[in-house]
Amino acid sequence: MTKKLYYDSAYITEWQTSIRTITEREDGIYVILEETAFYPHGGGQPCDEGMIGSIPVLDVSIEDEVIWHKVESRPEEINVLCRLNWDRRFDHMQQHSGQHLLSAICLENLEAQTLSFHLGVDYATIDVELPELSAERQAELEREVNRHIYLSHEITSYFVTGEEAAGLPLVKQPQVTSGIRIVEMKDVEYNACGGTHVSSTGEIGMIKLLKSERQKGHTRIYFLCGYRALQDYNESQRILTTLAQKFNTGKDGILDRLDKWEQEHKQLQWDLNTLREKNDEYVLQELLAQAKGGLVSHVFEDRVLKDVQNLATRLTSENGIPVLFATAGDNKVLLACGGDGDLVCGAFFKEHLGGYNGKGGGSDKLAQAGFGSRDEALAFYEFAKASWSV
Repeated sequence: MTKKLYYDSAYITEWQTSIRTITEREDGIYVILEETAFYPHGGGQPCDEGMIGSIPVLDVSIEDEVIWHKVESRPEEINVLCRLNWDRRFDHMQQHSGQHLLSAICLENLEAQTLSFHLGVDYATIDVELPELSAERQAELEREVNRHIYLSHEITSYFVTGEEAAGLPLVKQPQVTSGIRIVEMKDVEYNACGGTHVSSTGEIGMIKLLKSERQKGHTRIYFLCGYRALQDYNESQRILTTLAQKFNTGKDGILDRLDKWEQEHKQLQWDLNTLREKNDEYVLQELLAQAKGGLVSHVFEDRVLKDVQNLATRLTSENGIPVLFATAGDNKVLLACGGDGDLVCGAFFKEHLGGYNGKGGGSDKLAQAGFGSRDEALAFYEFAKASWSV
């Protein structure tokens, strides 16, 4: 059994110890230390990182009360100085303690039990027994948890027996019957937990609720604590400042300017669509005038496939004439036909695309394909043009 220094104090960042075991597994090198402050992943909390001597610690896990440290390379020395990545550890302490506080207030104010906790790289989440959480109740919940942060409740941890645990107002009774670790948030809650925590709610800093969403009949709450919340606020401020500068207004005027910009954009889009429709009329007449061999064919240099699909649909539906278009800008070819003719677009593409490095297909009335290069697209276009012209 490895001595777990993180239970003595979550604030230990450096210690001298010796390596008890070195094992090489298929996925890397693992060591067991006589004593460790590296917390293994589990219970929703990721593991610690740091250094054993001069060797980085990549992962920490626990098996039968033994802590295994996956390291980057095989240690040469037995007696080593270990150093913890404190920024990562303290971040986890803030998020985990914040979760305890948030879950306690959810239970007290909303009668919503926490079902699960996940501590991710970018945010943390809890799933609670609540069908939904309105914006108003979410704001109230956020204010209440932060009120308890400002009260700076003391957070302590200690081990109790099963009998002692049964006498505590625990959020949930543990399944084990001995060696039960209690995390007590004074005047807030008692919780059986093996994670690392700050020493008072004040050290959580703040809790920011990002959003909530329905998850399998329950509610998932996304949140940030401490430095994560500060970093998110700073990033939001940077974005707001940039937007204010671009719109040449104060932060309180951004939404009005965005509304005005949206209306202007809609008007411009309407004008553009009107002009496009008028232009398409001229293009259609010109294409029909140039049609040869019972086929309308053209290579567009300045349009992509999506732009010419509407032209093809209109030509085949209004005039019943086969259409063959190529778009040189994105190396695409489109073939369409209307009426009751014998031409089968999809089958033609399926039979001949392979010889031109093309990929695509379609139905009897419409087929389209992309090619690896402009030359291949134009070569297939010319082949199809010769094949379909009568």
